[in-house]
Amino acid sequence: MEFAQSSLEGVAMNLLSKRVLVTGGTGFIGSHLVEELVQQGAIVTVTSLFQQDNRSYFYQKGLDKKVTVVQVDVANFYSLFDLVARHEIEFIFHLAAQPLVEVALKSPRSTLETNINGTINVLECLRILSQIKGVIVASSDKAYGKHGKEKYVETDCLKGDHPYEVSKSAADLICTSYINTYKLPIIITRFGNVYGEGDQNYSRIIPGIMRALVEKRSFNIRSDGTFTRDYVYVKDVVKGYLSLVKNFESCRGQVFNFGGLQTLSVIELVNRVSKALKVRINFTIENTSQNEIFHQSLDSTKVTLATGWKPKVKIESVCKKILKYYVSVL
Repeated sequence: MEFAQSSLEGVAMNLLSKRVLVTGGTGFIGSHLVEELVQQGAIVTVTSLFQQDNRSYFYQKGLDKKVTVVQVDVANFYSLFDLVARHEIEFIFHLAAQPLVEVALKSPRSTLETNINGTINVLECLRILSQIKGVIVASSDKAYGKHGKEKYVETDCLKGDHPYEVSKSAADLICTSYINTYKLPIIITRFGNVYGEGDQNYSRIIPGIMRALVEKRSFNIRSDGTFTRDYVYVKDVVKGYLSLVKNFESCRGQVFNFGGLQTLSVIELVNRVSKALKVRINFTIENTSQNEIFHQSLDSTKVTLATGWKPKVKIESVCKKILKYYVSVL
């Protein structure tokens, strides 16, 4: 059998014909990861909590016809364990989470249950089932909390102090405890703000800008516009995950930051998108955001030394492609 050529040379030898589970695989980042895994020849199963959404990247690309989709809540241990055992899963990318700060503020219990218990359940499957050879856990730069540093490194303390940040800090520490106590093959990843085609959380900056353009209305900035973040293109994220797979044995038991090629304030980002698309983006500053971290940027030196990964894409180079996706769904 021949598989499509991929831009990620060399990774196929690791995952070819392997039974891989991607929790949250129908979501934004998960969809792009699943797309690449299918090209690599992996046998992919994904968990999802939601019914089919034809506007999503996952279903637009017809990935549901190429993988097995199972309606499983990762916070339910017995359902997840049954899935992993029954499908003889050999490798897990754990991406399933409640990913929004503002939702966590309104629904802390469900956020904590999903993000913490979901991670525990994946790790328990790994601890109990010897068939699983490795797990990569998607954490977040938000796990660091509020340090006020110019660049965060992996050895910085985890200081989440509100529901979403705490859920990520706690999940990270739980992963570390399983690594240290049970010597399990786990890698923890912390990415900056991820953007690209398929993100349907319109409270985020890039989707919000794109919807405002498509609907020809003003873009509302929740903060005062000066908050800064790393911005990482979703395809760079996928390459980051698979660089760890390729170097899994030397990277296992560790945590890695994946920072962006660009660290921008909200207003800087709006201006760059405006210039790249050659359109005027009208915006209003609401300054109503709660518990937002003012400045956050990740030092990626460790993962670059370990795997060679570096972010490659600037927002200006993919704006048109991203806008085209939002035109198609809106």
